[in-house]
Formats: sequence, structure tokens, C-alpha cells
Amino acid sequence: METPPTTGKLYIVATHIGNPKDITLRALEILNQVDAVICEEYRQGSRLLHQLGVEKELVTLNEHNEAQEAPNLVKRLLGGETLAVISDAGTPVFADPGQHLLTLIYQAGIPVSPIPGPASLMAALSLCDFSIDRFIFAGFPPRKSQQREGFLANFSHETVPIVLMDTPYRLTKLLQEVQSVFGKQQQILLACDLTLKTEAIFRGCVGDILHQIAGQKREFILIIDLNRPKRT
Repeated sequence: METPPTTGKLYIVATHIGNPKDITLRALEILNQVDAVICEEYRQGSRLLHQLGVEKELVTLNEHNEAQEAPNLVKRLLGGETLAVISDAGTPVFADPGQHLLTLIYQAGIPVSPIPGPASLMAALSLCDFSIDRFIFAGFPPRKSQQREGFLANFSHETVPIVLMDTPYRLTKLLQEVQSVFGKQQQILLACDLTLKTEAIFRGCVGDILHQIAGQKREFILIIDLNRPKRT
């Protein structure tokens, strides 16, 4: 009787968030060993692997095709292949597609292993001069303009830092909304283009920071310092 193939394994591989030199040695090792790499967008994934000198089959998995593609990836893993999932930058699955795939993988009993590394959230939190013993990761505000300020207002009575992310072209919009909901004197930390040559860290009142960077498009993480009294 033919022996069934050994089940493969999925690796959740964190890649650099800007500077390619931040990639870990273990991440490079895994990416060079696996049979294929799962990425969110083919163009971004191809560019990232090219930067790292890795040549592998790329499989796209995103919000548009995850329901259809995830079962195919599970079949490949059950057939003995090893796969790695990467994000456009940083740690996969966190604020990215991949959770449906993980659900199917756990149901099938396929091993999963995280390969930790750079994460924009942890990098931004490490810059805080205020307590981060507790914080709320609020993620991305709604896309629709009429819902965004209400979303922020839900956190107006919190007394711990609120972490927000959004697309680069909504940077100015989000700062304007934070100013509208929390006031122009609200203390924030804004980390832009982390690990890149254009990296910039802004700390102070949202009104002052908004004045400095209005109109700019940057990758960013915004932390609202709600555990510090507003300056008058």
C-alpha cells in the first residue's frame, strides 16, 4: 500500500517594514526553503522577494480571492508542500488577509509556525514616552467619511493610548478627524515611514503636527495619548 505523503507546513513570515536590512536570518532561510510564497499582491510580493534575492513561486491571497484560493492552498499543504505567507511589509495576518486560510489549516490539522520579525506596531510603541502597559489597537477607521468621526468618538472616554492605522493618502484626513473629535491640543505620537530614509517621528499636539505634514502621503502609525491630560 502506498504511504500517504507527509503533511506540509505553513510559515507565517515577518518581513521588513521598510529597510530590507531588517529582515531576519531565519526569515531568509525559510523563504529560500519553502515550495511557494503566499503574498497579498503579486507586484508587491515580487518586488519584496527580489529585494531579498529570493526566487520562488508566488501565490496571491487577498480579500478578493481568499475564499476561493484558501482551499487550494490547504490541498497543497496536505500534499506535503511547505508554504510561507508574507505581508506587503511587516507581520502577516495582522491587519491583513489570511485568517480564513488559518481557520482551514487548523481544521485540517496542518502545522503552522510563526517566524517573528519587524512589526510597525511594536516599533511605534517603542517610541512612546507615555505608559503603554495597556493600549487599544483600534486598527483602520471605516472608509466612509460619515462613519469615521463616530468611530473615533467611541474612544473619547478611554484613558489608555489608542493605536490607529490607515492608508498613506488618508494621513491628513485622519489627523483632521482626530483634531475634530479630541481637540487640537490632544497629544499624539505619529510614526511615519518607519525604518526608511524618510522616517520621521512627530510628538506633540495634533494641531501642530497636522500643520507640519498636511497634504503629505506617508505610511504611518498614529498613537493617541489619552492617558496624559491635554495641555491648555
